[in-house]
Amino acid sequence: MELDKEHVMNEVIKIARRAGDFIRHEGAGFDRDKIEEKSLNNLVSYVDLEAEKMIVQTLKFTLPDAGFITEEGTATERSEEFNWVVDPLDGTTNFLHGLAPYSVSIALMHKQKVIIGVVYEINRDECFYAFEGGKAFLNRKPIQVSPVKKFEEGLYITGFPYREFDKVKNFIGSMEYFMKHTHGLRRSGSAAADLAYVACGRCEGFYETGLNAWDVAAGALIIREAGGKVTDFSGGEDYLFGSTIVAGNADVQQQMVDALKKLY
Repeated sequence: MELDKEHVMNEVIKIARRAGDFIRHEGAGFDRDKIEEKSLNNLVSYVDLEAEKMIVQTLKFTLPDAGFITEEGTATERSEEFNWVVDPLDGTTNFLHGLAPYSVSIALMHKQKVIIGVVYEINRDECFYAFEGGKAFLNRKPIQVSPVKKFEEGLYITGFPYREFDKVKNFIGSMEYFMKHTHGLRRSGSAAADLAYVACGRCEGFYETGLNAWDVAAGALIIREAGGKVTDFSGGEDYLFGSTIVAGNADVQQQMVDALKKLY
């Protein structure tokens, strides 16, 4: 099947923005009594569920034969050729506490490869997007990863473990290493936004463990099309389903991998 990736991407941008508008509206008067806990530190609300239903329903019209990999499980049937990877609200805990950032993340996979990625950071009204073989953009302006070449001159971003507590000591070790050897380490609470910030050069790299495909699929493609590099902690390609990811500009990413191999 021949796919017009740019056309489909533009449709996904509209869908992501529409879902973002819904989330923004609901956040203005959100009742915290409606928070549910799926598992330890894994929160959800009707906002996540309704946003995902909205996204899924519209994506079915955009590409009727595609399957779905979704965080909230409102659509689970997968296809052998195309699959949408959807996180309707990445940074749910931030959203529930009224803290930025939180994002809509939508990617399209063709077999094992991500070919379209859209991340919409709702609070700043910033839409990051790319398709395979094209450039990466933020609100219609081309973006590139940071030009910083030296690892020690970079600013990095990460996420705290919230399920894999057996890796807390490793994570604390990584924090110490990055704090001592770089310009600093930050944590925002939305992996999709973090990856987008690497893609547009606001920070040099990102790493985290315990993530899922819907957290990283869109942002990872955007980084690659912005000139960056993405791997798992071992330096391999299993970052979508392997639960570890290291992303950065091409100059510092390998140095990040080398450091993390010693720490984890």
